[in-house]
Amino acid sequence: MLRSCCGSFFRRLTLITLSSNWPLPHHLPFLCFFYYQTQQLHQHIHNRTKFTKMTGPESAAKKALSRVDLDGHALPPSPAPSSPHPGTRRYALATELVYTDSKDQYGASSIPIYQSATFKQSSSNGGNEYDYTRSGNPTRTHLERHLAKIMNATRCLAVGSGMGALDVITRLLKPGDEVITGDDLYGGTNRLLTYLKNNQGVIVHHVDTTNPDLVKQVISAKTAMVLLETPTNPLIKIVDIPTIAKATHEANEKALVVVDNTMLSPMLCNPLDLGADISYESGTKYLSGHHDIMAGVIAVNDSEIGDKMYFTINATGCGLSPNDSFLLMRGVKTLAIRMEKQQANAQRIAEFLESHGFKVRYPGLKSHPQYDLHWQIARGAGAVLSFETGDVELSERIVEAARLWGISVSFGCVNSLISMPCRMSHASIDAKTRAERQMPEDIIRLCVGIEDVDDLIDDLSRALVQAGAVTLTIDGFHANTPAAAAAGGSNGDDQVAVSSSAS
Repeated sequence: MLRSCCGSFFRRLTLITLSSNWPLPHHLPFLCFFYYQTQQLHQHIHNRTKFTKMTGPESAAKKALSRVDLDGHALPPSPAPSSPHPGTRRYALATELVYTDSKDQYGASSIPIYQSATFKQSSSNGGNEYDYTRSGNPTRTHLERHLAKIMNATRCLAVGSGMGALDVITRLLKPGDEVITGDDLYGGTNRLLTYLKNNQGVIVHHVDTTNPDLVKQVISAKTAMVLLETPTNPLIKIVDIPTIAKATHEANEKALVVVDNTMLSPMLCNPLDLGADISYESGTKYLSGHHDIMAGVIAVNDSEIGDKMYFTINATGCGLSPNDSFLLMRGVKTLAIRMEKQQANAQRIAEFLESHGFKVRYPGLKSHPQYDLHWQIARGAGAVLSFETGDVELSERIVEAARLWGISVSFGCVNSLISMPCRMSHASIDAKTRAERQMPEDIIRLCVGIEDVDDLIDDLSRALVQAGAVTLTIDGFHANTPAAAAAGGSNGDDQVAVSSSAS
């Protein structure tokens, strides 16, 4: 049909030229060039059509162009399912984060923002790859493909927030299903599970997931999901993903192991490689890195599970917007360099606090009780740590005395943040439950950014001194022990002399 149309147009153009007063020799090269271009275009489309036919009935083109019943009578694949091309070379992760195999028609080095709610169709029956952004958008698809590559997944789905991602995942549950999860959860996760327990008939078991034997004791035929976080937030406990995943699948092959990887990001850990069925994280944190968007990411290797979750996303309209998809894609490209700096800063700060006598929770310290386990499953310690003072009011004074450290929830951005989880990010967990789960009310969480580490330590030192947590003497920088701080004083035996950039 294209050849016929182009040929007809060529003949008409020739007649117009011949019937005009224009000299033919001046226009003959143009006519020949135009005819050559139309033949080349026809041959290109013919070759693409031939290739599509050769790929068989399960070709990606057919899947992408297949019509679906949006009323829910089918489980459609997302447009252009996100998966790395088989057989292509894999580079180092720092390279993969930056490199994108984009074939934009105009050669754009960054994926364009397709800020459109609808897409025009080629016929009354539709048939084009995209029709409505709720169902799919080229910018989001590009992001999902890229994330699938760096998360070692066959499929990745992007939604409006990290909690939105968990909501999509938990919609796989039915009334009567049982969920096994930790006793040190992010406050938002705990809130959603409590809602499911109280309103949806889902049974939730909270156990110490740092002990795989405790998880094994609770697994039953009704177990539908084991939900893990590592490191936990804010107690920074480490969970043995491979051991728990293996035990879960052996005891109940239908149970899904789900891992919240927000605290580490794909830069430091790939839960799917450790036996998890689903990995998810808040794209608001490390993936974005600038706290200017809300996003959630889900990664899977099982196509059936991926289809079910895509159906939920399409049905509820929680897919990530084109503009936020663009911003998240931009943030992902700098993940490696940001994480490297943030981890280095966090290590220095953790060592500084520990040397001053505070109880510090950070897997980069050899004093962490699960140091060896963490480094078996992760490639880095991350940039979140917590420490205790022994006194709630003292912790409040430290937090409020900080200047460079912004008082805020969340983590993973380029700015350093300080908070008291029991008063902020985990306030939705009642005090009685926090006590039962041994969450210290005085605990302070530090989310380390990319600032100069000496400036961060100096500011923290000043806050500690101003709050009365440490004292300066002629011998150097001395710290009160948590016990002494709680009693409101100190004695010679309670002090540890150390060097400090503030001395």
